[in-house]
Formats: sequence, structure tokens, C-alpha cells
Amino acid sequence: SIAVVLLSAIGDAVHGMPVVTSLKRAWPDARITWVIQPVAHALVEPHPDVDEFIVFDRAAGLAGFREFRSTVAGRRFDLVITLQVYLKAGLLTAILDSPRKLGFDRHRARDFNWVFTTERIPRHEPQHVQDQYFEFLRHLDVEPVHEWRFAFSRAEAEARRAFFAEIDRPALAVVVGTTRPGKNWLPERYARVLEVAETDMGLKPIIVGSEHPAEVAAARRIVESTRARPIVALKNDLRSLAWILDGSALMLSPDTGPLHMATALGTPVIGLYGYTDPKRVGPYRGPRDLIIDRYSRPGETVPSAETRSGNMQKIEVDEVLQKIELASGNPASADPT
Repeated sequence: SIAVVLLSAIGDAVHGMPVVTSLKRAWPDARITWVIQPVAHALVEPHPDVDEFIVFDRAAGLAGFREFRSTVAGRRFDLVITLQVYLKAGLLTAILDSPRKLGFDRHRARDFNWVFTTERIPRHEPQHVQDQYFEFLRHLDVEPVHEWRFAFSRAEAEARRAFFAEIDRPALAVVVGTTRPGKNWLPERYARVLEVAETDMGLKPIIVGSEHPAEVAAARRIVESTRARPIVALKNDLRSLAWILDGSALMLSPDTGPLHMATALGTPVIGLYGYTDPKRVGPYRGPRDLIIDRYSRPGETVPSAETRSGNMQKIEVDEVLQKIELASGNPASADPT
């Protein structure tokens, strides 16, 4: 039996999907348990390679830890894989009973996370987060399987069909806000991009994301200042967001969870990067020439976890439109990773 501790966020959960698939392919008889938080669980709950989810409610405080301890009491796992480096993941790892608890090397682990593991993957030069997770598989002599299994139900497939039946042109899904202001692009520039995408490029903009107040406010500003008529599909439902992204021709987004969802689904993504490093958290398997990178400085080649404020404003409307034109007009010219 194997327990995978990967709690959040949405992008991390997406990166965890091929990990559990790889483990199940290597050891079909193993029972795989995924320890996860509620929001991320809502996205990956139908995953066919996970036998059990244990949902940890961090918002419950100490009561959440007590409930977790009660849930796993008397159970013993052959292997625990801790894919995150924060204290809460370490504490849950400590509660789990296993002779083998595998985590990050001490150089990369935070919050004394290495104290809670019995075995660590070797130190490695910085790389994309997805490749960091694959390091655990290689340490276990498991070949990574590059499959992201969303497992849409018949009801979801029908909802997707009905939604897009009302749209008479290819859809451009757009994330216009995140909860971290440094990642956000300017609303007035989104407004101009949506106008051109709709009137000149034959695309139908769909504003996607959650109902978080910051995203709702950004969407309102854009709708009020654009001549485009975007569909606003903000909803606290990651599964419906997934099938919208799956049915869209393209996606435009800063670094946020839905960007990684779209990439995993195979939807071409124009990624806007200035606050975070696309070498570390960019679209994992998307075309490199669709990324707008205002984060990296000349000569930088090593991925970095440092955040850099003020760079998103350096992204201009024309260069975003050029990327959309590249992706929609001649996607075969893109340079795949």
C-alpha cells in the first residue's frame, strides 16, 4: 500500500496526476491512497488510478489533524511519498505509520520537513515542478507515465457538448485574475485583447476561473470596458472548468491552476509570466513559443522559485495578440517541448 501526501494547490494536484498513474502502472496490485485537501480533491476525485482519498481539512485547525489521526489509526503503509515541502505535509507524514517515508532532500525541503521522512531523494539542480515530482518515481525505479487522467463522466461530457453547442466559433478561454496580485495582468489590456480576438480573429472569449472576489472584480472591469461580448463562466466548480478548458481551442492565462489544467488536457496555452519563472512553473508540455516571459533576465537558464513584482505590466497587447494568432492561425509552427 502506498500513501501519497500532496495536499494543494490546483497546479500541484495536476502535477500529481501522472505520479499516481505511474505508480499504478508499475505496481498494479498496490493500493494507492492520496492525502489531499478539499479544493484539490474536487478536481481529481474521479481519478481511476487512486483507490482512496483521505481528505484533510486544514481549515478545521487542530481538529483537522485529530480527525486525520483517527482516520489512519491502525493502518500501516508500505511506502509514504511526500511530494510537498511544507510543515503541514510533514506533520501528516509523521502521523502516517510506515517504515519508509520518502521526501525531498534537505536542501529543498522547508519547515524542517526532512525531519518527518526516513528517506530522501538525491539533491538535484532546479527544474520544472513536474520533473521534480518525477524524481520520486525514478528514485523508486518507476518509469514516469505522461498521462493526466481527468476521467470525465458521461454527465460531464454531455454538459460540455451542450455548452459548446451554443457557441458558433472556436473558444478562447481566458483567466483574468488570480488571488496573488503580482501575477495579474492589466484589465484594460485584457479588454483590448478580447476585442481583437473576437472581431478580427474569429474567436469567442470565455472568462473562466472561480468566484473569488478578485476574479469577479477583474471580470467586471473587463466586460465594462471592452466592445467584445465574452461569456463569463466564473464558477467554484473545478470539474466544469476542466471540461470548458478541454473544449476550448486556446487558453490565455497568467500562472495559475487552470493554466496547468489546460496544459494537461492538451489545450494550447498562451502563458503570461512576469511574477513567476516559466522555466519552473510554465506549461509543462505546451509549445514554448506561446509563452510570454517577462520574468527571466538575460543569461538566466536555471529555474528559480523567486517571485518578481512589477514585470506583468511589461507585457504589451500586441505581443499577446501575436501569440494568439500564432496558436490559432498556424499551430503546427509552434515549437513543442
